[in-house]
Amino acid sequence: MRLREPSRLLSLFLAVAGGLVLWSAFPDAGVWPAAFVAVAVLYWALGRDNAWWNLLIGFLFGISFFLPHLWWAHESTEAAPWIALSALEALFIGGFGVLWTWARRARFLRRRGWRLAAAFAVLFVAVEQWRAEIPFGGFPWGRLAWTMAGTPTGRAAWLGGTVAVSLLVAFAGALLALAVAGLVRAVRISRAARTAPAARVSPPEQAESGAVTAGSVSASSVTAGATTGGSVTVRSSVGRSVGALALGVAVAVVPLVLPLPSSASAGAVETPEGQQVYDAGSDLAEDGQLWAGAVQGNVGEPGLGAFANRAEVLNNHLEGTYVLAEDFAGELDVVLWPENGSDLDPQTTPDVARGLDNASTAVGAPILVGAQEFPDAGGRYNVSLLWQAGQGVIARYAKQHPAPFGEYIPLRSILRLFSDQVDRVTTDMIPGVNPPYVDVPSRLGQDAYRLGTIICFEVAYDEIIRDAVLEGAQVLVIPTNNASFGWTAESTQQLAMSRLQAITTGRAAVQISTVGVSGVITPDGTVVRDTELFTADQFVVDLPLRSSITPAVAAGYWPGWIVGGLALALVVAGVVGGIGARRRARG
Repeated sequence: MRLREPSRLLSLFLAVAGGLVLWSAFPDAGVWPAAFVAVAVLYWALGRDNAWWNLLIGFLFGISFFLPHLWWAHESTEAAPWIALSALEALFIGGFGVLWTWARRARFLRRRGWRLAAAFAVLFVAVEQWRAEIPFGGFPWGRLAWTMAGTPTGRAAWLGGTVAVSLLVAFAGALLALAVAGLVRAVRISRAARTAPAARVSPPEQAESGAVTAGSVSASSVTAGATTGGSVTVRSSVGRSVGALALGVAVAVVPLVLPLPSSASAGAVETPEGQQVYDAGSDLAEDGQLWAGAVQGNVGEPGLGAFANRAEVLNNHLEGTYVLAEDFAGELDVVLWPENGSDLDPQTTPDVARGLDNASTAVGAPILVGAQEFPDAGGRYNVSLLWQAGQGVIARYAKQHPAPFGEYIPLRSILRLFSDQVDRVTTDMIPGVNPPYVDVPSRLGQDAYRLGTIICFEVAYDEIIRDAVLEGAQVLVIPTNNASFGWTAESTQQLAMSRLQAITTGRAAVQISTVGVSGVITPDGTVVRDTELFTADQFVVDLPLRSSITPAVAAGYWPGWIVGGLALALVVAGVVGGIGARRRARG
């Protein structure tokens, strides 16, 4: 099953179109089947057997995707950093194009459609994994897995995390490409048979190859006997096409059989007093339940000036906490604030400490406060502080993975030559070394509740969330600050990640933002409450505390390591096969 080798002009068109199709699969557009189509288009676009050309094609596909996908980076900075980040990520897709050109020359991949599709998927996901790790700790935005929140394919996160989900999407997409190739070939053979009634079409065994070459059906391949031979070949091509499509559909929906924890109680629940509480799957609790309030305080000015008035942001979140206290004083275990809910450190600012003490007393619960710490040694920490009235900080987590170029600037002196935006980050953030959780005392006198605290972009990094669960986290909390990204899709992209991570870990999750989108997520990734952008809001959630370990968490780094190892083996085999083919061609 193959298509005629695409012309250079067609390759260029497919690359740009495929990148835009992939963009449409992510929030806010959220047309998730487009992810499969985009992979198929990339497969076709990389049809020429030329590594340098496919470097260009892969890059064009990547830049057409990342520029609109990362538009929020333009909103929070300016054009140069946005373009630079998009180009860096697109280079990985270009590198994939080169590696795929080499890998498919392996002898065991020739004339094996499903093997080609599997090899394509393994190599693509390996590059995706490497992109999530390098440089500067990687940047996992734009992984295929993030498109699959709330879909049958996304359920595979429970089994193998984001690696497994991306692998299924890439495999199904490549199979779709082969299925369409088979149908196109059947049409071409049928036309050739009609125009040359005394012709015989070349057998299907000559028609399968990963490197799509020209002339699969041409005038020179047509001889006597086309009516019988052509009809057989058409049926064979259609049969193989249907088989590839059926396998692709099966790959996409097979995760439906996985035993994810599914709740019958999730949703909005009204208390006897008439207040609304959002149940995140209380019937799935293994270690009891945690009642949490969450405050989205909002800011007065979206975009770059969002935190010009730090006191306003703090006061908005204090006010939201008092609103919760009106109906739920003494009934909550903790109140969750977002990242930078107080941009001022309450440990060094007495007025902020008094405000937190008063709010914590009023609501009758500690407050998880997002703040900044400035140690004497220099730099700054992005922290989540559990603040108890009269005691101050009783637990603390410092962000382990500051965002390069957003929270600290690598190569500052060099990058300043290209953009003065590097100086907007006046004090580089330094990574915390403590494990990603805080312990919340039980208001009922039971054992403390352990919250996995994943600050903002950390939700995209599988290893941090996995570490939190292995350290005993019973629920996930993702404090985030999306104010500087304006009305873009950044926060909804992040919510999709939170949903996949809930499935991966089997934990309920709360994403709480300064400005939205905030959300309450059940252990199977269902959103039972979300907020609007740039609105003040607060809600109460009943969270199931869970301690079981999913296969994905137990697997640890192994899915990524296995995919990476297989990808390297494929490339080596392809290079060796290519060298052997050239030697045989020389006689």
